[in-house]
Amino acid sequence: MVGALPGLSENCVTVLPVRPLPADAPQRRIAYDPTRPLARPYMPKTVAFRAGRSTPRDFLEACIETLQRDEPAISAFVSLDLAAARRAADAATARWREGRPFSAIDGMPVVIKDMIETVDLPTQMNSPIYEGWQARRDAAAVLALRQAGAVILGKTVTTEFACGNSGPTRNPYDTSRTPGGSSSGSAAAVGGGMASLGLGTQTHGSTIRPASYCGAYALKPTHGALHVGGLAPLAPTLDHLGVIGASLEDVWAGAMAISRIVGGTPPHPGLAGPEEAPPPRRPATLVRLDTLGWDETPPSSRAAFEDAVSRLARAGVRILDAANDAATAALEQELRGIGEVANDLLAWEARWPLAAYRAHGADQVGARIQDLLERAGRLDAAAYARALADRQRLRGMVAEFAGRADGFVMLCSSGPAIQDHGFTGSRNYALPWTLVGAPAFALPLLAVEELPLGLQLAGFAERDADACAVAGWVRDTLLPTDRKI
Repeated sequence: MVGALPGLSENCVTVLPVRPLPADAPQRRIAYDPTRPLARPYMPKTVAFRAGRSTPRDFLEACIETLQRDEPAISAFVSLDLAAARRAADAATARWREGRPFSAIDGMPVVIKDMIETVDLPTQMNSPIYEGWQARRDAAAVLALRQAGAVILGKTVTTEFACGNSGPTRNPYDTSRTPGGSSSGSAAAVGGGMASLGLGTQTHGSTIRPASYCGAYALKPTHGALHVGGLAPLAPTLDHLGVIGASLEDVWAGAMAISRIVGGTPPHPGLAGPEEAPPPRRPATLVRLDTLGWDETPPSSRAAFEDAVSRLARAGVRILDAANDAATAALEQELRGIGEVANDLLAWEARWPLAAYRAHGADQVGARIQDLLERAGRLDAAAYARALADRQRLRGMVAEFAGRADGFVMLCSSGPAIQDHGFTGSRNYALPWTLVGAPAFALPLLAVEELPLGLQLAGFAERDADACAVAGWVRDTLLPTDRKI
């Protein structure tokens, strides 16, 4: 059945290109409180499921109620299948009742970025080229989530091919602002309490930044640690599968369910660690990074970050920064030059598929894609090799901290979500760990101008579980323990 959102029928699909919100769409502004977010964590509810005090179907219905109320204002979804979601939630309810859940996330409501193949819903990538296109398979991550018992609500809005024109999605806390991108709909749906987990992607900043804007947690894992099979490719050495969640525990459990079933992108064996989030661990030392984003960060956001770092120091963590450590100063200097490196890598590696899309007609792709192809045309193999070498140098500099520090702390974005629906915001804070290829967590612990601002906790390659443990401690230190999510 084909209809138009926000009709919210049991099964409905938006025909692309994704329509803008009508001028009379509902508007809203909700003050963000990190201790009382809109996000709806799933993992804490599993205790009640085991005890029979609640069910995954009850949880799903609360998500659907929020979705039906708020989707006209937020426009997070391209397609929905609520009937299938209810059937899956009922099956999960029976398994929990019998004490035999498939996994820790059995019954968890999940949304899928519309760059990721699903066998039961179109994958249209916010492009007229793929209008109505239906894959004959699930992406590896989607297959894993289904086998783990997750409840898939639908597909969420992406920017065009995860790098071009924005969709209609609005920020769940202020509809005058962007949700970020390119994982726009997944971040808005999770941050707004419509689902507990969302699949996204990150090639430059497309998981960490929208999570920051929308008040959600997120993980961009070690490159290759989560299987990217069935994701529309963009730049192979930059593309990551990202996970956006309502809590750190939701994010980790979702990521591990994927890794446990389908592993990583070969030859990577997959994310390593426990099925549920590791216990929080206090770091001895963290490296504070301002990155190339500091110059564009307004005073209010700088002050929130400074306060958070000061609180970590008062809790007993040694903070290395450019003023007190020569290696950190050298790393900061290196980070200030990575913008061109990242853009060259993206442009060169994305020549295909972007040139193949443009072959359908120049009017079939947006200006950002045209610009990337123009940039690629100015590059040659030698320029690409230099960019690869620059990235390897950066990775080496980060690796040298492994014996001296437990992780890195920086902002996720240069301030709260911007009031521009055509631009999804600066990527400068997310770019470093995309290039490093090591894990980074978005922690929605800061509020600036009554809007979410994420703190980024980054770690070392192949040590995702360790980074998660440190992230948990940072969260518990900066939020009251009785309010952690």
